[in-house]
Amino acid sequence: MMMHRIPPPLVNRFRGKLNKRIATEEEWESLLHIIGIHREHDKRIITEAALLGSILSHGIKRDMVIVSDDAGQFDIVVLLHALCWLHAERGLSTIVPINDYHKKIIEDMRRKVWELYHNVQEYKQYPTKEKMLLLESQFDTLCRQETEFEDIKKALESMRQNKKELLLVLQRPEIPLHNNSSENAIRVYVLKRKIHGGTRSELGRECRDTFLSLKKTCRKLDISFYEYILDRLTGRYRIPPLCQLLRERILTPLSFPA
Repeated sequence: MMMHRIPPPLVNRFRGKLNKRIATEEEWESLLHIIGIHREHDKRIITEAALLGSILSHGIKRDMVIVSDDAGQFDIVVLLHALCWLHAERGLSTIVPINDYHKKIIEDMRRKVWELYHNVQEYKQYPTKEKMLLLESQFDTLCRQETEFEDIKKALESMRQNKKELLLVLQRPEIPLHNNSSENAIRVYVLKRKIHGGTRSELGRECRDTFLSLKKTCRKLDISFYEYILDRLTGRYRIPPLCQLLRERILTPLSFPA
């Protein structure tokens, strides 16, 4: 809340209510009204802070890693923050070359980034202290590359400033190097928003989000969304609840080829 510049008096008033357990959205809205929090921006930030606090109090560890594309809303000081390597490289790939020499320099820098990326991928499989130090050195060498082109300098400087987040994977080899799976999960929603521009009411938003979520969940579980909807509309209920199928999928041990 302080990071997002919520006024200190509101934070202090909110702090005095932290011993209260909230069970419903109506209770939460009532509490915000009593405290005197009316601006939508303040309500959103304080609600997000409370939800994050609730998640932590229910057992999620503070060293949980969020992998993002460097968007500001993911810069959460409570959890650990890692950056997507694909988005980091995009700073170079989106540069429009002005001549063949400029193009050659960009391609050379991109090749070095991808070489480092593949080295980090190999490190994730067999991490050692020696490899970690070597990769850190390679990263520093890459970001210190000298060039007369200002746009390439800015792209490398951006990577250098994000070194901690990009190389967090060296400390936590289990985290992914990119967030493509999350981006794929919301791609249908983004396309629909581009086509229709949004919904006219809160009920419409809930309807859209619910059905898109069901569709993506069915796809991840290898279930026909059409068959699932038909099963529910006809009242046959031959397909088990998706939450049950998710639990079974999570609890099923992974099998690897010999």
